[in-house]
Amino acid sequence: MSTTTDPTPEGEPLVRDIMTVPVITVPPTMTIKELAGLFRDKRIGGVPVVDEDRLVGIVTEGDLMAIDADIEMPHFFELFDSIIYLGSQKKFKEQLEKASAATVGQLMTDEVRSVAPDDEARVAATLMHKHKFDRVPVVEGEAVVGIVTRHDIMKILGL
Repeated sequence: MSTTTDPTPEGEPLVRDIMTVPVITVPPTMTIKELAGLFRDKRIGGVPVVDEDRLVGIVTEGDLMAIDADIEMPHFFELFDSIIYLGSQKKFKEQLEKASAATVGQLMTDEVRSVAPDDEARVAATLMHKHKFDRVPVVEGEAVVGIVTRHDIMKILGL
């Protein structure tokens, strides 16, 4: 359910005008099986992760798919008894951690970008487009107060 307040006097809607409330959140201790059930039952593709009313991450269907995806081994070669990696060891480690995750906290992305309720809606749209996000949490202080999805952006564009 989305809010339906009037846009700003200048005609540009704010995030609070388009965000979906209430927002479904999950704790980092939730199991992967419970998360998959929530996504299926609520027909959603991602949720903010909240610990003690503070945003700590976001988890999506894409993260769940990472559990079953092939892990790319970093390419390397040996030179003078040294191993030189051609790929990112950090990326390999992250893939390995996600593949073995048992809880949301182990699977989530903890570097979350968010918007504030009083930001202009185009700020959320720009953030989502630039980073290829499907959703962005709306945060006031440290508390999650809503979420903006691509669908919410399409509605203000009249699409």
